[in-house]
Amino acid sequence: MAPWPELENAQPNPNKFIEGDSGGPQSNTAAKDKETSKNESGAPVTKVELLPSYSTVVLIEEPPEGNDPWDLPELRDTGIKWSERDTRGKILCIFQGIGKFLLLLGFLYLFVCSLDVLSSAFQLVGGKVAGQFFSNNSIMANPVAGLVIGVLVTVMVQSSSTSSSIIVSMVASSLLTVRAAIPIIMGANIGTSITNTIVALMQAGDRNEFRRAFAGATVHDFFNWLSVLVLLPLEAATHYLEILTNLVVDTFQFKPGEDAPDILKVITDPFTKLIIQLDKKVIQQIAMNNPVAHNQSLVKIWCKTITNVTQMNVTVPSPDNCTSPSYCWTDGVQTWTIQNVTQKENIAKCKHIFVNLNLPDLAVGIILLTVSLLVLCGCLIIIVKLLGSVLKGQVATVIKKTLNTDFPFPFAWLTGYLAILVGAGMTFIVQSSSVFTSAMTPLIGIGVITIERAYPLTLGSNIGTTTTAILAALASPGSTLRSSLQIALCHFFFNISGILLWYPIPFTRLPIRLAKGLGNISAKYRWFAVFYLIFFFLLTPLTVFGLSLAGWPVLVGVGVPIVLAVLLIVCIRMLQSRCPRILPLKLRDWNFLPLCMHSLKPWDNVISLATTCLQRRCCCCCRVCCRVCCMVCGCKCCRCSKCCRDLEDEEQDVPVKASGAFDNEVMCKEGQEEAVGQDEAMGMKVMSDTTVF
Repeated sequence: MAPWPELENAQPNPNKFIEGDSGGPQSNTAAKDKETSKNESGAPVTKVELLPSYSTVVLIEEPPEGNDPWDLPELRDTGIKWSERDTRGKILCIFQGIGKFLLLLGFLYLFVCSLDVLSSAFQLVGGKVAGQFFSNNSIMANPVAGLVIGVLVTVMVQSSSTSSSIIVSMVASSLLTVRAAIPIIMGANIGTSITNTIVALMQAGDRNEFRRAFAGATVHDFFNWLSVLVLLPLEAATHYLEILTNLVVDTFQFKPGEDAPDILKVITDPFTKLIIQLDKKVIQQIAMNNPVAHNQSLVKIWCKTITNVTQMNVTVPSPDNCTSPSYCWTDGVQTWTIQNVTQKENIAKCKHIFVNLNLPDLAVGIILLTVSLLVLCGCLIIIVKLLGSVLKGQVATVIKKTLNTDFPFPFAWLTGYLAILVGAGMTFIVQSSSVFTSAMTPLIGIGVITIERAYPLTLGSNIGTTTTAILAALASPGSTLRSSLQIALCHFFFNISGILLWYPIPFTRLPIRLAKGLGNISAKYRWFAVFYLIFFFLLTPLTVFGLSLAGWPVLVGVGVPIVLAVLLIVCIRMLQSRCPRILPLKLRDWNFLPLCMHSLKPWDNVISLATTCLQRRCCCCCRVCCRVCCMVCGCKCCRCSKCCRDLEDEEQDVPVKASGAFDNEVMCKEGQEEAVGQDEAMGMKVMSDTTVF
């Protein structure tokens, strides 16, 4: 009889063996092959222990208890070594590498274009609503309301530059003061971090990759939220950002200059403009309470227009309304004057696919949202696969060491600040912090970049996007130069203040620890990542905005008790982990509360049950539809009901895991079949006390 196949991942378990007559486990022995002992009746019993090299296969490998899940995986090259390849194999390997590199660039280009189209889709779906948020100036005088308006608008339009341009236009038109605009800028800084968090959801297939990717994305969220929690009350009390930026603008005599170099747009615009083009001035006009803009479409129809100014005879109510006394006359019934009338003449239509469809903005937005999300998911999956196949062996080792290794002592502390400069420079080149952080997220997931290195790169990205805004403000016309420059400088100094709070001292780098904690939770309960996005970026801002509409007393009356309760819970949690002895015995853990209030396990069971019920209902509906279809067409076998039959077969044929040494069902069956075969061949029942395999 053939021996058991050798297995690499087999683990020794001396407590599990097979005994001739007795089925229960015996005491642990040191023998490695055989040991003879006596059972209760005194008869000798031969115990044969399964050796480690012939153990059963571990179907689900779990990491040893000592391993850190945040350690970067070893990207080993399992292919043929370069030295072992012949000439043909080396040439083929070179062409494969070039092909993978070109594919990586192509899918990265589609990935960036899909982000641009996704932003346009969000603007079509919620752009006009976002503009209406800005139209209520009385609410925006409240700093908290202004903060959540900035979050909601940026989440809806998926572009902090769009929301910033609306704020600049309102400040330049005296519809909004700089003091009221600063909290909105803080909210826009929070809202722009949702893009890479959405991208991280695409790596939810692998728990370890999702843990790293989601933590790498949410470290940006936690930095922004913590900075706002500290700097918004400070700004409301001292107005230091307004005073500092006003001093900078007055000290340096800035003059209008050239616009910031838009390198990425030059590459992506030829493709994205064939899909959709938007007239973003409509959102600005809605924010400035222009009633005509509510009936205009965001989809741009005419790309080339000519504006003609002509003098025309028009009627006015009275001679006082004439342009001048010399250009004023009356015919006895009406008063006439000469005025300059501006006429806009359309020359050429745009060349995108929706220009002649005459669809409403919502329909176009939903179509683009669906398509862009599908392309985004597909590109991200392929990019991760390509990176996983390319970044192996020596290449992965060199890249990981280059990105994650610190400078030698005593200059190790400079490495993080260099990473901040690199992040700022890369963001300045691509002209978008969302693109840079979203492209970095899959690299964090596959283990090329650590969370500790991604954190300063993200902080640099925050600075890079503000320098782009400053250069764009310098290119503004003279009437809006001061306001746009002051708003851009407020954004810049806000991020600088946040970096000074949460980076220089290692102890203060709370966003890293909070992001890792959220990554662990989301890796275990992956639905919690979606809940986090909806709760923090949609439900919470909408709730605060609704309370702001009710008035400042209502917002304070509801918000202050909630904030105090959260602070109390945080303090108790810190005491439980640091010095639990000073707490009462009942408060040393949360077991006195119901399980659903301090554990996600009951909620996970509910969600799992709900998804299972939905799946069964879907299959029941499918089964009913298939039977109706079969009755109508008269066929006896319907292919479309195969999914229902497969599901029933899976439910009936549930594999039973063997106990004891046979942890693998296949090997257990093989052992049983071989034993039966030997009995039949011998024609007799084996009466020996020795176990037969």
